[in-house]
Amino acid sequence: MSRPWRSATPDETGVMLRWVNWVARSLGFLWVGLLAFVFYPPSRGSALAVQAVGYSVAGLGLVAWIVLEGVRRAAPHRGRLLPTVLGLIAAGAGAAAAADSASAGGLVLVIYGFVATMAAGAETSVAAVLGATAAGVLATEVSGLAFSGSIGTLIGLPLVIASGAVVGRNRAAYRIQAEQAAALLAQREQLQAEQRRADLLDERTRIAREIHDVLAHSLGALSIQVQAARSVLTDRGDIDRASDLLAAAQRMAAEGLTETRRAVQALRADTLPLEQELARVTDTYAHRYGVAARFSTGGPPRPVPPDATVALLRIAQEALVNAAKHGSGQAVTVRLDYRDSDVQLAVRNNLAPAGARDDGRGPAVQTANAGYGLTGMRERLRILGGTLEAGRDDGQWVVTALLGLPRPETMAS
Repeated sequence: MSRPWRSATPDETGVMLRWVNWVARSLGFLWVGLLAFVFYPPSRGSALAVQAVGYSVAGLGLVAWIVLEGVRRAAPHRGRLLPTVLGLIAAGAGAAAAADSASAGGLVLVIYGFVATMAAGAETSVAAVLGATAAGVLATEVSGLAFSGSIGTLIGLPLVIASGAVVGRNRAAYRIQAEQAAALLAQREQLQAEQRRADLLDERTRIAREIHDVLAHSLGALSIQVQAARSVLTDRGDIDRASDLLAAAQRMAAEGLTETRRAVQALRADTLPLEQELARVTDTYAHRYGVAARFSTGGPPRPVPPDATVALLRIAQEALVNAAKHGSGQAVTVRLDYRDSDVQLAVRNNLAPAGARDDGRGPAVQTANAGYGLTGMRERLRILGGTLEAGRDDGQWVVTALLGLPRPETMAS
């Protein structure tokens, strides 16, 4: 059974390319040797000896270079030994090339001086590349002077070796820029991913808060109605009244579903103007509980951002549920005041007289939010930079929300 094909990993690809590169360099070095010693050998024996020594030194350096890059045990010593190895290659190739620059074979040997200094420029420090280049240039000049080389030999061959260092430094600079660009790109992608995650968490928190507030309001009102029906049945045995209360509870459940759908829709679209939303909520409360509920506004109306509109609307709904809990049958007023730099919402309801719940004439009711309503209101306003106050005031329970608004020209821009 054949093994499934898989693509090579980046590390495996790098190793393969490195060995292909070394095979090419080794074959090139053998070809240069054939040109220098077989096809175009030097005419003088002394030059042949110098070329042989220089070629051998460069070959040993090439083998040491392969070992430093290919053998894992040699890796810790690579940074310390590589400049020396490249300097030996540059010096050996330069001396061999200058020994008999009149022949094509001798001149070809300078290629590996160029390769050595180019590698030093790309892979080592500035001091190391200067040392390797100096070794190659010095060996070339000494060999050229010893064999009475021409001006072209004494100037041209060192320039070739030095140009390798320049090319190598340019390659190193390009590689560093590419690595920095890749690091910046990776950092940007990471920041974008973190931003998307933060946005997602914020959106989930917002959705959870909206659904919680809607359900707390709807279920709280429904709980009050069911408890009232139960009290009528158990305490008075009034089936007709209990039936009316349960029918009202059924309507509240349907309204709660509608409110939940509206809340989900509000997460995707803009809400109505704040005063219209509050007027609708107040009217619904008055019809639901059969009590006097009045909504009023003060100051010139101003545009309110959607998040602030939703926040104040949920606060009004929660305050009305609390009014049904603490002041059953009592009048309620909802007032919205537009001021210079903020908007104020105040929900007031008369508290039930003392002992009204225990006189046997009305059910003792409680909401289903387990005391989290006030905390949720404060948290919602704190996120938007607003404040909330709630407490007794001259026989009334008053909930006051204050929220800053941007200036009209700021919202228009």
